[in-house]
Amino acid sequence: MVRSETIEHQFLVENECEGWRLDRFLVKKIPRLSRTRVQRVIRGECWVDGRACKPSSVVVPGQTVMFRRPAPIEPASPRELPVLREDPTFYALEKPAHIAMHPTAKFHFSTVTAVLRERFPDEALQITHRLDLETSGVLLIARSREAAVALKRAFAKRKVHKRYLAIVTGALEGEGVVDGPLGLAGGLVRVKMAVRPDGLASRTRWRALERHDGYTLVECFPETGRQHQIRAHLDSIGHPVAGDKLYPDEQVFADYQDHGWEAVADRLDLPRQALHAAGLEFPHPVTGEPVTVLSPLPAELRSFLDELA
Repeated sequence: MVRSETIEHQFLVENECEGWRLDRFLVKKIPRLSRTRVQRVIRGECWVDGRACKPSSVVVPGQTVMFRRPAPIEPASPRELPVLREDPTFYALEKPAHIAMHPTAKFHFSTVTAVLRERFPDEALQITHRLDLETSGVLLIARSREAAVALKRAFAKRKVHKRYLAIVTGALEGEGVVDGPLGLAGGLVRVKMAVRPDGLASRTRWRALERHDGYTLVECFPETGRQHQIRAHLDSIGHPVAGDKLYPDEQVFADYQDHGWEAVADRLDLPRQALHAAGLEFPHPVTGEPVTVLSPLPAELRSFLDELA
C-alpha cells in the first residue's frame, strides 16, 4: 500500500461563483468528493483568504480557498511509464494496467499526471487522450501547448487510427463491425455504457486473430471514441472482454469497489481487463507526416493465452 499523506488544494473564486456557499463551491471544484465529505473537510483544515470558515460561509470573486485533507491510502500501482518514442513535440509512452490517468477518490499520488510531473518537472506536458484504469498500451503526451492543440484536433477529426488487442470470452471467427449507438446504461454503476437507440453514433471494426479454449484474441479498430466503446460493443455481441469487472455484470464492479479483489476473484478469469492499446497512427503535430507507434501484447496477457494453448 502507498503511505497516506496530506493533499493540499487551492482554488481562486471566479465571478460566476459570487455569493455561493463554500461547500457548493468546493463540490464544483472537486466533483469526485460528495457534499457531505466536503463539509467534513471544511470543518477541519480549510481557509478563505487565510481565515477559518464554515460550510455555509459565502464566497466572493477573487478570494482564495485552500484546504488540506488526508490522502487516501492507495492500492499499489505501477509507476513506470516506458518511453516508446520520443520527439521534440511529443512522447509516446507505454501505460501499464492499474494506473489511473488523473486523481480520483482512490488515487492521487499514483496517477499518470503525478508521475509525469515527477519525471518531467520542467516540461508543460498535456495528455491528449485517455485509457481506462485497467487498459494498457500506447499513450500520447504533447510536449507543448501547440502540439497539444494539433494532436487533440487530430483525435477530434478522427485522423488518429487506433488499434487495440482484446481477449474476449467465447469463440469468434472472421471479422465484423459493431455499429451501435452508445449511451449510459442507467444501471447500478453510473458510468456503464450500453447500445441504445438514443445513444451517440459509435462504430468498431474487429477481426479475430487467435482462438483458444473458450477465448479469442481480437483486433479492434474503433472508428469513434466513446466512453468504454470497445468493451461495451464487444459485450453487446455476447463476447465481453476477459477480466472486465463492469461488462457484462456490473455487480462484480460494485463488489470489487466495496470489498476488493478477494470478493470477485472466483468470478473473473484475470485480475485486469484484457484490453491493450496496441498501436496509434497519427499526423505529426508539426509536419503532418504519419507517425506509427506500436506496443506488443503485455506478457501477462500473452501468458494467459499460452497457458490455454
